Amino acid sequence: MVRPFSQRVAEPGWRDEVTGWITEQVGAHGHRVIGPIEQPRIRPWSTQLVVPTDDGRWWFKANCRTMAFEPAMHVALSELAPEAVDRPCAIDASRGWMLTADHGQTLDEIGEPTARDWQAIVAENARLQGIVAPHRDLLLGTGMPDCGPATTLDRFDRLLSVYTDLPDQHPAYVPPELEVRLLSVRPRLVDAVAQLNASLLPTTWQHGDLHPGNAHHRGGTSTEDHGMRLFDFGDSQWAHALESLVVPFGWITSLSQIPWEPVLAAYAAAWGVDVETVIDDWWAASTTHAINRSVTWWGCLAEATADEWRQWGNSPVTHLSRVLDA
Repeated sequence: MVRPFSQRVAEPGWRDEVTGWITEQVGAHGHRVIGPIEQPRIRPWSTQLVVPTDDGRWWFKANCRTMAFEPAMHVALSELAPEAVDRPCAIDASRGWMLTADHGQTLDEIGEPTARDWQAIVAENARLQGIVAPHRDLLLGTGMPDCGPATTLDRFDRLLSVYTDLPDQHPAYVPPELEVRLLSVRPRLVDAVAQLNASLLPTTWQHGDLHPGNAHHRGGTSTEDHGMRLFDFGDSQWAHALESLVVPFGWITSLSQIPWEPVLAAYAAAWGVDVETVIDDWWAASTTHAINRSVTWWGCLAEATADEWRQWGNSPVTHLSRVLDA
């Protein structure tokens, strides 16, 4: 039986192996590690290490199996849109390892994100989506999940079957009464898929966790002067473009006083359309995103410990159940 991800990456042997790889890669760039490498964060899905070098702070990231595509996909995005995504310093795609230079403060570290910040984030996201939309095979070739509208109904049926077959004490178990409610909205899912299939916006890469903590400016604090950069792509999927707005919508409406409508308008404008053109698509994408987010959580908990399941294990069903509200 494979040990849980968080236990494996906490073992001295794994740390020794990673330290050797990091030291080698830093040296290949003409630099050296100048202090102890620290591991400030371990989650069921990833871990980060802080690497002090003579070139400043670098970051190492390792992902669980279902998110191990991130390093290869990060490289692909950086090659397709180098002005929007910084290239990693080194990757090991087979092991899901990535080493990146520090790029300064994220938007949320600079200060409380403003409406203008959010508009810049979603607009840059839309621009990047437009660039990579023609490159489906390249991005899916990295292992990124295909969650396009055409795949949604089969995924919903499969997830519901998995969750209802779990032991009734399992955190992701769907009891019969909830199963009935979820099945009752399946016709709504059919309508949502049809809406997105007819959308003017494409199925493309969607970030999966788009927020100010995953965006920074190159060389300063002004998007006008230095441009926006996005990172942290482990939640990415190939899905309808508008699904990338569900996380921003949740942040803005629950954690701020910023109105949502101007942010949605900025995203639409980046595609060259008005809000009225995408408003029905937006609600349809909110519905399909509930299913796709559920599969992300199910996958990233596949290597979790019992304690981690107790902490995060209701997330797959919580997200799937959003189809009842979308």
